[in-house]
Amino acid sequence: MRTIGLLGGMSWESSAEYYRLLNELVRERLGGTHSARCVIWSADFAEIEALQEAGDWDAAGALLAGAARGLEGAGAELLLLGTNTMHRVAPQVRAAVGIPFLHLGEVTAAAVAAAGVRRAGLLGTAYTMSGPLYPEALGAHGIEVLAPEPGDAALVHRVIYDELVRGVVSDAARAAYREVIARLEARGADGVILGCTEIELLVGPGDARVPLFATTRLHCEAAVDAALAP
Repeated sequence: MRTIGLLGGMSWESSAEYYRLLNELVRERLGGTHSARCVIWSADFAEIEALQEAGDWDAAGALLAGAARGLEGAGAELLLLGTNTMHRVAPQVRAAVGIPFLHLGEVTAAAVAAAGVRRAGLLGTAYTMSGPLYPEALGAHGIEVLAPEPGDAALVHRVIYDELVRGVVSDAARAAYREVIARLEARGADGVILGCTEIELLVGPGDARVPLFATTRLHCEAAVDAALAP
């Protein structure tokens, strides 16, 4: 089994989900008491959030690139960046290491394309919903990305930063997200990407009429496949 390196802490709520899924998937594949071989670096998310708000993506990228090199030095044989938003600096992270980097956008795009989706709604932070991550990754498959209308996008972002990253999961937020998803469906989305790990703590398949793509699970499945490959 190869050792998985996880750049986490963005937020630690999402990293806990990554850790749970990686271990559950290894146990499902190998049985018994098997669990994932992991090394984890966990950020102080307040520092990352400040860099996001300042638009200092170069500094954020340099910080994560250094952490990635540390994980490689600690024995990681493949690397995950456990956050959608910070994939904005994925090129810097990927270039910093000599081990395989499993790109979340590319993994998700492959799954969306395999499902036959042609117009994918996108939920995530404001940085993700307005950024190039998914338009580029899905565009390579000829798939259109549909972001929520501005008011809905603001709500989705606010719930992530004011509630989900702080461990608050409420029925009111779930109902609001269901309405946002329904409006994306009404605009023609035939699938919706849950483009933020914490969103997977709030909504799931029963909250939409179209397929929901849980990016964290997809990322972890790809990582376990790679870790257990001959």
